[in-house]
Amino acid sequence: MLQGQSHRYPIECPAAHRYTDARLNGTQHLDYLHTIFLALVQGITEFLPISSSAHLILPFQVFGWDDQGLAFDVAVHLGTLTAVIAYFWRDLINLTFGLGRTLSGAQNAEGSLAIHLIIASLPIVVAGLALKSLVEGELRSASVIAIATIVFGIVLWIADRTSQRDRQESALTWQDALMIGIAQCLALIPGTSRSGITMTAALALGYTRQTASRLSFLLSVPTILGASLLILRDLFETAEPVRWDHMAIGATLSGITAYLCIRFFLSFIDRIGFLPFVVYRLVLGFALLWFLYA
Repeated sequence: MLQGQSHRYPIECPAAHRYTDARLNGTQHLDYLHTIFLALVQGITEFLPISSSAHLILPFQVFGWDDQGLAFDVAVHLGTLTAVIAYFWRDLINLTFGLGRTLSGAQNAEGSLAIHLIIASLPIVVAGLALKSLVEGELRSASVIAIATIVFGIVLWIADRTSQRDRQESALTWQDALMIGIAQCLALIPGTSRSGITMTAALALGYTRQTASRLSFLLSVPTILGASLLILRDLFETAEPVRWDHMAIGATLSGITAYLCIRFFLSFIDRIGFLPFVVYRLVLGFALLWFLYA
């Protein structure tokens, strides 16, 4: 039996894991060691194709830690959002001005890419709002995480192995953007990995590893921002006390770590490929299944 089953609800009874004030804000249960650990995990995993949400859910599911709550989750996600903005700030400025020129009638590559990123962001908005309660409840279970980690790891490996990998950002069409955006909706399943599934979709469409990674990172800006604002709205409406010191530490550490991970990933992805991440996902997924059912 898992140690986590002694927690306030069983590991395989996610129906009890509802979107209550206690679930929304678990920061009052955190100590500083757990805060630092979870922030570093978020920073390392957010932009790697191994699912950050899975790694944030697993500590309380497997080790019996108190659930850190969605308030802490959104704090560390805002930290990683800051990281991607800091790394791509020049690109984001060019995209913003390019979009303005496009709306004024002057066609340009930056404006076209900005419009395509907007198109790719729309499906997750619809799916996220429609499936909000399901994602925050039933899907946050270790068995779902394990299966999604394995399945989508294999899909990533297949896409990377079979893709032509010869298309650049300039080749992105609105149809491709929409397909990547639809694929991103699968990231609502914990264990899928938002970065992983968007990279998988881009690879399957023939884009290079570098381009697939950049598109995934740029697409994370509106996605993480929208999800964070949605949770922040609910956070300010709850009467539960908030440990803002833990949230600040989490956001800062996750942001610094994520920035370093982006630099590493883009520097080495063409050389190392996605196989190391696929192997990690398979080991993690099967190990978790062993813990659950052995």
